[in-house]
Amino acid sequence: MSAGRRAPPIKGGTMKRYEQFYIGGEWVTPAGTATEDVVNPATEEIIGSVPMGTPEDVDRAVAAARQAFPSWSTTSVDVRAKYLRDIGAALTARYDELVDTISAEVGSPKAFAQMVQAGLAVGDWNTYADQIEAFEWEKELGNSLVVREPIGVVAAITPWNYPLYLIVCKVAPALAAGCTVVLKPSEVTPFNAFLLTEVLDEVGLPAGVFNLVTGTGPEVGGAMTAHPDVDMVSFTGSGRAGKEVSKSAADTVKRVELELGGKSANIVLDDADPATVAFGSVFACMLNSGQTCSALTRLLVPADMHDEIVDAVVAEVAQAKLVDPAADEPDLFHAFGPLVSAAQRDRVRDYIQKGIDEGADLVIGGPEQPEDQPRGFYVKPTVFANVDPDSTIAQEEIFGPVLAVIPYTDEDDAIRIANNTIYGLAGGVQSADVERAKSVARRMRTGQVDINGGGFNAAAPFGGYGQSGNGRERGEWGIDGYLETKSIQL
Repeated sequence: MSAGRRAPPIKGGTMKRYEQFYIGGEWVTPAGTATEDVVNPATEEIIGSVPMGTPEDVDRAVAAARQAFPSWSTTSVDVRAKYLRDIGAALTARYDELVDTISAEVGSPKAFAQMVQAGLAVGDWNTYADQIEAFEWEKELGNSLVVREPIGVVAAITPWNYPLYLIVCKVAPALAAGCTVVLKPSEVTPFNAFLLTEVLDEVGLPAGVFNLVTGTGPEVGGAMTAHPDVDMVSFTGSGRAGKEVSKSAADTVKRVELELGGKSANIVLDDADPATVAFGSVFACMLNSGQTCSALTRLLVPADMHDEIVDAVVAEVAQAKLVDPAADEPDLFHAFGPLVSAAQRDRVRDYIQKGIDEGADLVIGGPEQPEDQPRGFYVKPTVFANVDPDSTIAQEEIFGPVLAVIPYTDEDDAIRIANNTIYGLAGGVQSADVERAKSVARRMRTGQVDINGGGFNAAAPFGGYGQSGNGRERGEWGIDGYLETKSIQL
């Protein structure tokens, strides 16, 4: 393999063709020759390609991370914090490039890419720097000194829906904790990971502390999760893939943290305002075109308010615009881009047809190609009413702009329905009485509950119950997940 300390080649104007991996502080030639095209979901055009890795590439990346771990793990907190802040500053300098890149490969409208996709990813580095400076790394307990130490080499495997932000949710706290990292981003949306890698190289992160290998889940992801020199796997993705990760990691008894799918309920209590509910519930379900694991896709409403709320929701969805992601569309709440791929579009359309076939009331939307978007992987924002809580569209994660409105009889019935899935990632409660809402929230078996659209808090823990996964990301809990605990008896 040839190596050189240079950025990966980018050829052909706006066409990006990355040809190398980042291993041991250098851009290196992959062991194999396979590549994967990247498609703009709004135009259906190929916009570049990335190399596909092999187990040999994984072996080399893990070896580099293992070699770097002793030095990086003992680097002072002050030094690690400075690196994190330098990375945040360097990403900020390339903010516009990040926005355009993510918008092109994910299909996120520019306003959403600015505020969420790139905005959150850029700001988190300073947050983790502050947190490790305040973190309690050791504690005296009787005759024991309890110390927190980095776990080791981390395999980070990330999805395509919030590609850069979910990379940062793993890489930033892992580096902050003193771990070294091998990253496998989604091959569907990989360009943002290469931009991040260029930044990590530019700030002078020590060789081997961070390594990048792209490839498929079964080949590259499987090699990472089964590798005997990987100490921890942090995975975000589907439940099916998460189960395979757990199986692959089991033989080496490594730590596995999983952030998986959801089928989150948004409970509307009988004192809530229908118009307010409609505005918030549509966005909470359909942000990022519904491609959000914590999306509130089940709207549970009192039976005697069902029709009124459905009418309000339909009026809200009727304002939705399917837009060109590259356009300067300022309406964050009503502008939706395409789904990420043809396969994802077809999957969501199949679910919409399933809802129709199972007898739910289709009140707006449907499985057809939107009339105003003859090309691109667009799906009409869709609402079903009078949905059976045990039906397919009420039980399975669709990952598209599809809202199921489900009537309930009383508060106990609402909580029963909310908790009646295999998932437990997120939830919502809508009420004029905050204390009443908090009481309901405490009864929901889920890792996060938003009351009346409570705002996103990057410092709060995020993770799920049940088959939504295990472990927690973000904030001090995110750092804690990458640490071991040692007792030194005095």
